[in-house]
Amino acid sequence: MIHSLFLINSSGDIFLEKHWKSVVSRSVCDYFFEAQERATEAENVPPVIPTPHHYLLSVYRHKIFFVAVIQTEVPPLFVIEFLHRVVDTFQDYFGVCSEPVIKDNVVVVYEVLEEMLDNGFPLATESNILKELIKPPTILRTVVNTITGSTNVGDQLPTGQLSVVPWRRTGVKYTNNEAYFDVIEEIDAIIDKSGSTITAEIQGVIDSCVKLTGMPDLTLSFMNPRLLDDVSFHPCVRFKRWESERILSFIPPDGNFRLLSYHVSAQNLVAIPVYVKHNISFRDSSSLGRFEITVGPKQTMGKTIEGVTVTSQMPKGVLNMSLTPSQGTHTFDPVTKMLSWDVGKINPQKLPSLKGTMSLQAGASKPDENPTINLQFKIQQLAISGLKVNRLDMYGEKYKPFKGIKYMTKAGKFQVRT
Repeated sequence: MIHSLFLINSSGDIFLEKHWKSVVSRSVCDYFFEAQERATEAENVPPVIPTPHHYLLSVYRHKIFFVAVIQTEVPPLFVIEFLHRVVDTFQDYFGVCSEPVIKDNVVVVYEVLEEMLDNGFPLATESNILKELIKPPTILRTVVNTITGSTNVGDQLPTGQLSVVPWRRTGVKYTNNEAYFDVIEEIDAIIDKSGSTITAEIQGVIDSCVKLTGMPDLTLSFMNPRLLDDVSFHPCVRFKRWESERILSFIPPDGNFRLLSYHVSAQNLVAIPVYVKHNISFRDSSSLGRFEITVGPKQTMGKTIEGVTVTSQMPKGVLNMSLTPSQGTHTFDPVTKMLSWDVGKINPQKLPSLKGTMSLQAGASKPDENPTINLQFKIQQLAISGLKVNRLDMYGEKYKPFKGIKYMTKAGKFQVRT
């Protein structure tokens, strides 16, 4: 299925390649580079690029393109999901997935890729299993391997590979038995100049960190499971039980994993947690413009909005800006015309504002359109969709685990038009 994998950095250099079936020439990536040139941003490169003899399927993460080369038609999502698994595995192994880290651990990278794909078909993609096959690099292990010439490959076949629960190691033991779940929601929205919502949707995930002894069987139920539109599960979840009862029943992998990702669409009336009041005006005859924005909380259930940053790409005619923030710091780059305001926390009693004037090119006509305001923010202990975990139960083991659930909402692509 997958013949080769090329890792390409944002400068367009191929810094790593791996071939499973036959060696595919690097020149196949020329088609990818052509598509990269046509795309204005890295995220806009088409994920599937047909060439005369191959298909190139790619994902872009951590400023690296992971490009798979295949020779026959296959379901593209199958390959794209595998590429995401590769990135997640590197992140799990090395802490971060970046070009320098991959180059520093190139031997482990090749060993892991060899185990993840067998003759072009996915084999072991669970971190649990891979870590028993190939031990993650540590400073001590690296030094020993350098001196003795040994590798990180384990001596025994992973226990999970032989069991009916291939994602979990057998014989796991912990002194503190803990299970933590993080419900993280990202809200994408476009708000028009009058403040009404054009589009709004929520992408959510439940990330888990489970450190439990033995073979626990967990059930997780929600107060309002009907909120979840299209849900993507970790393989450990029993899908029939979810379909019939809307309860998550699973034997969890050991350690960190993503239990599920979900999507809440605009039909469910997504709550907008912040609002922006704006007064941005340009005059035809004058070389001065007025700029005034205020940010405030809207539907936050009393929770604090923090980590607020506001960015806006100003029109080309704006030469400079003279602004005064009521809190935080701001910068304006006269070359790129990018305004950036680091607000911090929003205090509902004293709303943060940024006011001042803009210097415009003398004699130039006023800009065709007003700038768009982009927001970033975080709200702790709130899932903006209203999703709430009802209870978490454990069966199959005698001990009582410590259980914790956290919620967080953050901004994805959040735009306010002026």
